[in-house]
Amino acid sequence: MQDKQKKRYRRHRRVRAKIKGTSKRPRISVFRSNKFLSVQFIDDEKGKTLFQMTDTKRSARDLGKKIAAEVKKKKISKAVFDKGGYAYHGRVKVLADAIREGGVDF
Repeated sequence: MQDKQKKRYRRHRRVRAKIKGTSKRPRISVFRSNKFLSVQFIDDEKGKTLFQMTDTKRSARDLGKKIAAEVKKKKISKAVFDKGGYAYHGRVKVLADAIREGGVDF
């Protein structure tokens, strides 16, 4: 593993030690690659993914709005945000802001 990946992995583990998702307040887990963003809503108590979506052609803002709309249908209004060891900057920040604008509180 490269140093950059190791550092991100260490940050991610440190955050995951403190953040737990429940069925009423799931964890929003973000994975960012050079091309895509992947988002999951996870219930850590049961070890289940409640909802997941990956962008293939849309921007982070569009993905966030679509996620917020779908999650509203599942009656999830609160969550905790797990940025996956990435800096809260750029696409991750735009995604989080769009999900908040859609009505999910975190």
